[in-house]
Amino acid sequence: MSVASIPAGTVSATVPKLHKMRMARRLFSSLGWATTGFCLALLSILMLWILAVVAIRGASAMSLSLFTTITQGNGGGLLNAIEGTVVLSVGAMLLAVPFGVGAGIYISEYRQTSWATAIRFLADVLVGVPSIVMGYFGYVTMIDYLGWGFSVAAGSIILAIICLPYICRTTELALEQVPNALREAGYALGAGEWRVIMRIILPSVLPGILTGIMLALAISIGETAPLLYTAGWSNYLWDGRLTHSPIGYLTYAVYTFINEPFAEANALAYAAAFLVTSFVLLINVLSRFVFDRHHQ
Repeated sequence: MSVASIPAGTVSATVPKLHKMRMARRLFSSLGWATTGFCLALLSILMLWILAVVAIRGASAMSLSLFTTITQGNGGGLLNAIEGTVVLSVGAMLLAVPFGVGAGIYISEYRQTSWATAIRFLADVLVGVPSIVMGYFGYVTMIDYLGWGFSVAAGSIILAIICLPYICRTTELALEQVPNALREAGYALGAGEWRVIMRIILPSVLPGILTGIMLALAISIGETAPLLYTAGWSNYLWDGRLTHSPIGYLTYAVYTFINEPFAEANALAYAAAFLVTSFVLLINVLSRFVFDRHHQ
């Protein structure tokens, strides 16, 4: 039907309706953008406020003695807490990275199998489990049943379990970005399945996997509740034992010393919060840098 054959009354009735629809669409679009902008501004203000409070109070509490002396009651330094945070986080990554990357490879390359579906489901469940529940699980199994006591091993294992699903899913998402043509090219050259995965696919998505690992590391540094049940606390440096040896960590200093009625203890809490925030921000900036470099 040509435009000339359309009755004039129909055209005159249709044009105002289209105009009203466009106006309504523009109105809803404007409202949506305004709401989004308001939420972004509110979130940015809150984040900057938190960072400013931590930076101002934490920086004012910083001194050389924090890095050279151990905690002594309600005062002293944070050398034992800094060392413990590094030990626990490194231990967690040594356990979580091999299993997390391996699970991510499996559920990406064998996604149609029932095992892949089960692993993906369990990873999603672990992400939603509160960290304090994981800490209680670690206390019941490792501290009480196995008799390890508060220790580096128990704390590192629980942190590894918490970080595991993040590494697994980020590895899977990174591998899904690899085009099938790259796999087919490897098979066409006579390479086996695992050689294609290890020599062709993994190197191409390594920055994405490293980004997930660094984000998991940031999560492990900021955890408190699971370590209260598994690592305990110690005012001394780590003695090298994996069991029956509690260890200090920065988040405990924030959690405990902020409630003490002593200015020196509060200063330790602010300094520890500043260090934790700085470490997490640094790791996130580095992960973002690696991700952006990979996608240039």
